[in-house]
Amino acid sequence: MIQDEPDLINAIRARFAHVDNCPFQGPRIFFENAGGALTLKSVAQTSATYAAIPDNQGRDNPASHALMATIARARADMAEMMNAPDGQFFAGESGTELLFRMIRTACLNAPKGSRVLGSSLEHPASRSAAKRWARIAGLDYVNVAHNDRTGTVTVDDYVPLITADTSVATILHTSPVTGMGVDVAAISGAIRAVAPACLIIVDGIQHAAHGQINIASYGVDGYAISPYKMFSRHGFGIAWISDRLGALSHDKLDGAPATSWEFGTRDTGAYATMSDVVEYLDWLGAQVSQTKDRGERLRAAGRAIHGYEKHLTNAMIHGTGNLAGLADMDNVTILGGADNPAREGLVSIVLGNVPSSDVVARLNDQGIRTHLRKSDHYSGNILEPLGLTDCIRVSLCHYNTEHEVAQFLAAIKEIGAT
Repeated sequence: MIQDEPDLINAIRARFAHVDNCPFQGPRIFFENAGGALTLKSVAQTSATYAAIPDNQGRDNPASHALMATIARARADMAEMMNAPDGQFFAGESGTELLFRMIRTACLNAPKGSRVLGSSLEHPASRSAAKRWARIAGLDYVNVAHNDRTGTVTVDDYVPLITADTSVATILHTSPVTGMGVDVAAISGAIRAVAPACLIIVDGIQHAAHGQINIASYGVDGYAISPYKMFSRHGFGIAWISDRLGALSHDKLDGAPATSWEFGTRDTGAYATMSDVVEYLDWLGAQVSQTKDRGERLRAAGRAIHGYEKHLTNAMIHGTGNLAGLADMDNVTILGGADNPAREGLVSIVLGNVPSSDVVARLNDQGIRTHLRKSDHYSGNILEPLGLTDCIRVSLCHYNTEHEVAQFLAAIKEIGAT
């Protein structure tokens, strides 16, 4: 386990840029990972290398051939990391943009009058897209209400609303507000049992850094991530689509291959950074397992990350050393409850006696980076039913430490007392 190996934690942290120091603020603890994870040093180096190359893809010269090989390698690496033996990966502007494209295509190819099924837990990246394109395509949007108390949605919530004419469905893998994960395979299986032809599209943006992605086990047609939330960098998104979704009529250039989904020349360096991410997870898997199989090492890394982040969030909620946890502080409310097995590396809280904006500002003054989530178009669907105008999001990742958690708890205790 990562928590039992201090040398391993130090080795992990050494691979990330700005792990404990902000180039603008100075020393700081980074608990804003849901807004964008730290970047691997190898990603920064790779980005600089490819940014300097003038050649384009699709030409008959050595440089162009090398660029195409880099992209092919990255797609193969992502297929192994996410267990996607079929379908295709492609890059776009962002995870949000890719979700809109996949959902738009699914809706415009759906039978008129059929149903689009989504949940109130979802980020607007998928929910706004589903509502918009259902309306344009003449489909009925059906909302599955999430559980306000647990901060998640389950297959039992979906089942009563699944009908044979459900043609499109969206699923959020993990909430970026509550931090709670969703059983994608169970929900997808329930949908397929009633509407086998339904096109199912998953927002995996928040989940990607905190647990394994196993596309083959989900039975879905689309899955999107934002690489800057998975140790890569800003400026692009990655989507996987099934062969079935990929073959549907979609936006593309006239005369382009029928299954082409990319527009223009993509950044080879962006693809190359995804190989850096896979190489890092392969290295981590070798530290926590003895297997010689690369796929098994990637899965071992995912298990280790999930287990260690569970250790960190438990320490934050229930305390560490002689410091009381958030659950033991009378003035703290934890969204989703203290003991929630669905939690993935994130704790959102409210201090009853201090405005959330003040808490975030005072933590920042102490070099602890968190984030204020307001009841706006991003988070209102979660906060409004709870009667909250905002909350403090504390999001961790596997390069954070229990010592950093302890510093946070001491700061919260002090802020709450004043």
